[in-house]
Amino acid sequence: MTAPAGSTPRIAPWLREILRCPVTGSELVDGVGPDGTPELQATQADASGVRRAYRVEGTIPVLLADEARTIDA
Repeated sequence: MTAPAGSTPRIAPWLREILRCPVTGSELVDGVGPDGTPELQATQADASGVRRAYRVEGTIPVLLADEARTIDA
């Protein structure tokens, strides 16, 4: 189940503080995907200049690099 389009998922604050991009180790910030669903976006690009955005299923961030959406760095 995903959060309604345009809404911010309610991820526990203590969890938000420790979540990091599994590829770069950078902080993740709230973002909105092209379809309007909430996602977490890496603040830094990897060595090849690619930033990633991770979808949020309900209140659970899916931090799988293979399933991440790439965004312009």
